[in-house]
Amino acid sequence: MAVSPPAPGTTTPDSPAATPHPDSPAATPPPRSPGTGRRAGPGRPVGRAGFTLTADGAYGACLATDADGHWYPERWTLHGPEPYTVPLPCAQPEEPGTTVLPLADGRVLIRRLVAGTEHTFSLLHPSGPDTTEQALGSVPAPRLALVPPAPESAEVYALAPLDPDGETTAVWRVYGGGFAGGGAERPERVGEVPGRCVGRGWLDRTGRALAVDQELAGRTKTVTVGLHGGVEVSPLLQLTAESNDRLLLADPDSGLLLLRSDAPGRDRLGWGVLGSGRPVRFPEALCPRDTAVTPFAVQPGQVLTPEQCGVALRLDGPGGCRLGVWRPAARRLVPLPPLPGWITGSGLWTESGELRLPYATPAQPCGLARLAVPDPAADPAGEPAAGLRDGAPPAPADSAPDGAAGTAEATGTAGTAPERGAATRPVPLRHAPL
Repeated sequence: MAVSPPAPGTTTPDSPAATPHPDSPAATPPPRSPGTGRRAGPGRPVGRAGFTLTADGAYGACLATDADGHWYPERWTLHGPEPYTVPLPCAQPEEPGTTVLPLADGRVLIRRLVAGTEHTFSLLHPSGPDTTEQALGSVPAPRLALVPPAPESAEVYALAPLDPDGETTAVWRVYGGGFAGGGAERPERVGEVPGRCVGRGWLDRTGRALAVDQELAGRTKTVTVGLHGGVEVSPLLQLTAESNDRLLLADPDSGLLLLRSDAPGRDRLGWGVLGSGRPVRFPEALCPRDTAVTPFAVQPGQVLTPEQCGVALRLDGPGGCRLGVWRPAARRLVPLPPLPGWITGSGLWTESGELRLPYATPAQPCGLARLAVPDPAADPAGEPAAGLRDGAPPAPADSAPDGAAGTAEATGTAGTAPERGAATRPVPLRHAPL
């Protein structure tokens, strides 16, 4: 039986919570039991924040709150016959700004801010009724942002400004993919990048080419940070000399890039192909009226056909938050049926074209909806249909026509899509006179 979605403005016990600001005050630790050093395990979660999936979708992790408002890490296991959650409470409640990151082996990396200037890292995993915690060391920095591992890598990187003004950003390898033991593995500073930088995604599957938004001299451009025994910076998005160009999503298999730029005259969502001489385009389908469009997942495995990649979109407009799917070749945005309890902004595609969306409702605190989204190219005359499995029944989907593509051109040597598993040295995408 389908669960009706909550009314706008209400909060259900398992509805996703807004991600708190890292500078929020710490939660008050509850009294500890004498001699145990552990508090009682948390009950049914009331809210969740900071949900993240592994690259293969096998695990997820977030912060959850119990009925007393105390935060604790929670791991989602999604690759078995039935999804389930595992609470990972530590010796005291977590602060709202704590970050958790699921790893491919089922452990969870946690980052805590201590005294406002020290970021400590540990690995968490369940051990009977308790949580085992393995310390990894710390990084001194005023701010720090984690970069999840690439699809075929276990290494976790972090970007941290060297000073409060953010004129230079340090690149840290905070976890190398091995087992922590005896303090042998510590965070390692691998290099520096000029400007204030934010990690945006991997351009290869092995974790050697990281796309970074670099704010420098009043402009934001996406650059490639090569991690081959050091740090090598090269341009990636250079649409115009004066434009602000930010990468939103990158698919290492096909080279499909989703980006946001003000090169067309106002801030718009567009797409291009890594290493290609084809135009960077800003289709009307990605700019619906009164709606903010945010891509959050792209279909992998389409090595030679980036135009056929499915892109999952979060649509925020007057009617609230909705889901949508878009493909470059289809030239239209297809709204999807609403999914009650969706963990907003999270999900992934499989190579076969199945969209998987984690959700939580009062009736099912941990669920995974499997949405079959056929490729419209298989039936050009018909409307794309979407059918939910393990979720709500589909609603009729209409589509918005895709207007003329932008006149942007990519300069440089055209190339084929990157070979799967190979690190790429991108040709910068540029913009012709508008």
